[in-house]
Amino acid sequence: MQYDTVLDVKGLNCPLPLLKLKQLLSKVSNGEVVKVLATDPAAHLDIGVFIDKSAHQMLLFERDENIQYFYIKAVI
Repeated sequence: MQYDTVLDVKGLNCPLPLLKLKQLLSKVSNGEVVKVLATDPAAHLDIGVFIDKSAHQMLLFERDENIQYFYIKAVI
């Protein structure tokens, strides 16, 4: 999948992955795709709820062993 920016939050635990994602999304342009790499086991819950309650779109979620990959389209 194509993406514009990578946010590597591997090794960080809740709430830091979500906070870093929120900070980044406030700086990117409308329509940009952010690829997030996370190892926090709860990241998919935190980020999923945030995306559900925001205008941003989850394009794809994948898991490879202990790394979670999120592709999020910024909607500003």
